[in-house]
Amino acid sequence: MKALRWHDRLDVRLDEVPEPTARRGEVVLRVLACGICGSDLHEYLRGPVYIPKGPHPLTGVAPPVTLGHEFCGRVVEVGPEVGTLREGDRVTVNPCLLCGECVWCRRGQPNYCAKLGTLGLSRDGAFAPFVAAPASGCHPLPASVDDRAGATVEPLAVAVHAARRARLSGGERVAVVGAGPIGLLLLQVLKARGARWVAVIEPREERRRLACELGADVALDPEAQDPARALAELTDNERAEAAFECVGSPAAFTTAFRLAGKGGRIVVVGLVPTQVSVNLLALLAHEKEIVGSSAYTDEFPTAIGLLAEGRVRIAPLITAEVPLEEALPRGLDALRRREEAHVKIMVTPDRAG
Repeated sequence: MKALRWHDRLDVRLDEVPEPTARRGEVVLRVLACGICGSDLHEYLRGPVYIPKGPHPLTGVAPPVTLGHEFCGRVVEVGPEVGTLREGDRVTVNPCLLCGECVWCRRGQPNYCAKLGTLGLSRDGAFAPFVAAPASGCHPLPASVDDRAGATVEPLAVAVHAARRARLSGGERVAVVGAGPIGLLLLQVLKARGARWVAVIEPREERRRLACELGADVALDPEAQDPARALAELTDNERAEAAFECVGSPAAFTTAFRLAGKGGRIVVVGLVPTQVSVNLLALLAHEKEIVGSSAYTDEFPTAIGLLAEGRVRIAPLITAEVPLEEALPRGLDALRRREEAHVKIMVTPDRAG
């Protein structure tokens, strides 16, 4: 079968590889849809970031590796010692691979696993017609959640986890920096959890328009005005009780820090690969908190529920659907060019389903 594989920075190829087989505790899925994640783009442009340079300590896999970790599929093979899934089941997959033995796994903090791996980064993922996955990570999808939404459960779980990390109880005023896929999902999660007022900071006009369509109370262009000052004027100088950095840049972090008001929390969701400076006096005097948010723990059922209830909309985020053979030129390269219209590009290895 063909698979889109990462070999090195700026070297992603459509290779011929064997079809996977189900080992103990695993199933093989026919991939129905797989989203291109910002981390896929990071690996393509600047990797290896999370892709291991040598054999991964948990999986033993070294590059090249098949990308793709936001996906749903249908079970076509069930391995030994799998008692909960049957052929024909349609599932979404938590791609995290865990040792199950370290102190963090035992504490119920799997995103801290000492040997944490991920399908599509440290083991072959779903930019292929078939993928093998641990049955323990598979979550059945209700009929009301279509394939494209099912492939978006993983980033939605990231957004749900970030909202939980902010310790919001409802009724707050919040800000989201970046209206990419995570920012737009987070916006909807915040609204679903009762945020009183949400401001989105985004330079691209099309994404600002989409943020307003999905519930943002205001969308500010940081290239046209100072968003922190604008937010201060809109809130009688109170600013936001929580500000989420969903871009992954020092500038976006600085913006989020300034958007947070006294006692506010800055939640870092984007992948910031470099050091950032912090105004420690403002941190101290205003008792702000900087909170990291990494992946998810047990948020997949909540994410599926939000989709099934129609409280999070996915269709407006899907700006292209491309076959596997065109995932590089019309997927990764389109995002690399920062084409205005694109938010989430979906790869469909098996259009027949």
